[in-house]
Formats: sequence, structure tokens, C-alpha cells
Amino acid sequence: MRRVVAPLAAVLLALAVAGCGDDGAEPGAPRGATLVLDFTPNAVHSGIYAARERGYYRDAGVELDIRQPGASTDAPLLLEAGRADFAILDIHDLGIARQRGLDIVAVMPIVQRPLASVIARADRGIRRPRDLEGRTVGVTGLPSDDAVLKSEVEADGGDPSQVDRVTIGFNAVASLAAGRIDAATGFWNAEAVALRRQGVPIRVFRVDRFGAPRYPELVLCANQAAVDGDPDLVRAVLAATTRGYRLAAARPDHALADLLELSPGLVAADQRAQTGALAQASAFEPVARFRRQALRAWASWDLEHGILRKPLDIGSAFQQPGD
Repeated sequence: MRRVVAPLAAVLLALAVAGCGDDGAEPGAPRGATLVLDFTPNAVHSGIYAARERGYYRDAGVELDIRQPGASTDAPLLLEAGRADFAILDIHDLGIARQRGLDIVAVMPIVQRPLASVIARADRGIRRPRDLEGRTVGVTGLPSDDAVLKSEVEADGGDPSQVDRVTIGFNAVASLAAGRIDAATGFWNAEAVALRRQGVPIRVFRVDRFGAPRYPELVLCANQAAVDGDPDLVRAVLAATTRGYRLAAARPDHALADLLELSPGLVAADQRAQTGALAQASAFEPVARFRRQALRAWASWDLEHGILRKPLDIGSAFQQPGD
């Protein structure tokens, strides 16, 4: 579960044609807003699709246009350019974007715990992260992958320098299933679920059990200018999205049905398995509320592992209108 690659220009053009934010509708009509996902629709987005299907956005006066992403850098650029009103970002991408000077803020957590993990084949004698010494571990090439692997091995008393890292891109499932590597970084709610459904014997080491704090992996973001200039729209979208994720947390089967109804191309069995993994981990709870202590711990962890170059101002990066 990573990013879909597409030309940024095409995404910008599509959003320019469709428009975003205030679309000049008649008074009293729902306002248009655009939300760019972090990946193709899947179980982590079920709260958004539930809110759309059940009319929560319309109740809040918003006509929400949900769009799939382009390359991993598209969403921050779209927000900064004012071509999208909202986007879901990986929290590490938010931190990197802000340190590159983009004035983007997180306004709501989506998934309240790390999804990152190291997934090892269970038939290779790997019972814990320190057993990865001398083993071949696939990584995508993203800085966060190196941080996850290093954190886990160190936290378990091992030496990360003794791990044979190979860059495999976003091919963890195929590489592990074929036995070409001993382990790989991946999301426990996506790649690990897919491998188990294929019958591949695996052990999953979640990063928040080995060295990392329990931080929100995915966050809903907006441009700071939009937060300041149109707080009513931000509050309306947050209210509807919160209703959707409360449903997803309390009745995940109902939210899943809404996701599948609006995204007919998805494989129901795959999404059902992902939904079960998220529900078992209470991944959406507490719904919609940032925990400042967790955010500070995350920022320190990212700084320690080189994802961030300098300390991050948590108060500026994470805002919830109405607090």
C-alpha cells in the first residue's frame, strides 16, 4: 500500500477543470471541495466513503469530490498550489513537506497508529527483529523505510548495519511470496494482509512495538491559507469526516459496504480482510483527535532517524479548527 504514479501535470489539469473550494453555486447549495487520497481507495478510507455515501458531507453543506493521487509528491504540491482543498498524507510526508517550505497543516488524524512494519518470512528462522542480522531485507527506497528497519533492529538489541538491505521498490508482496528476500518493510494492514491471503507464512513486527511511538500514520491536510481564510469549509469537512470515521470504528462492516458501493472495482474479500485488521487494532480510535504527546514523540523519532532535518513545530503543523 503505497502511491500510484501518474504525471503531476495531468492531475493539476483535471483539478483545474473541475475546480475546487467555492464553485460559485447558488446560495444554500452545497459547496464544492476536493479531497485527494494518499492511495487508491481502500479500507483506511472507509470513513470518508461512508460519509459520502450516507450524505454526511451534504448535511454539512459540502459536495465532496474524492480523487485518487498521482505520484507521492503530488498531494502536497496540489495543496500548496490551491488545486485541492484537502489531501490525506503520510505523516512523514507532511513533515518533509513543511521542512521544504510548503505551508501545509494537518487538521485531523485518519489512522491513529503506525501502519509501518517489517514483514518476515516465518520459514526463514526469523522470530524477532534482531534475527534480521545477516538477512536480506527489501526496502522501497523511502527514508521512512530505513528508519523503520533501523528502529526495530536496534530496539530488539540488534545491529542494523549487519542487515543486508536491498531496494525493491513497492514489490514487497511479490518478492516475499517468491522467496527472493527474507523480509521487507511494508504496511501490516495491506502487504501483510495480502501475503496471508496468499498463504505465505509470515511474521509481522510493527514499528510501534519496536522503538517507535504510537503516532498517527495518515493525516488529513489542508493549505494554511485555506485554514485561515475559509475555516467554515474546514470545519464542515472535518465534522462530516468525523461522523464517517465514528461509523467506521463502531460498525466497520457498514463503512466497508459504503466503500465497496462507491468503488466497485475493489476486491471485496481483500478489503474485508484489511478492514478486519484495522478494526482489530482499533486503528481509527480515538476518532478525529490529535494527541499532542504522541505527535511530539513522533517528531522526535523522525528527527532521530533522519526523516526530519530539524525539530518540527508541532503547534503549527497540527491544527484543528474549533479547538
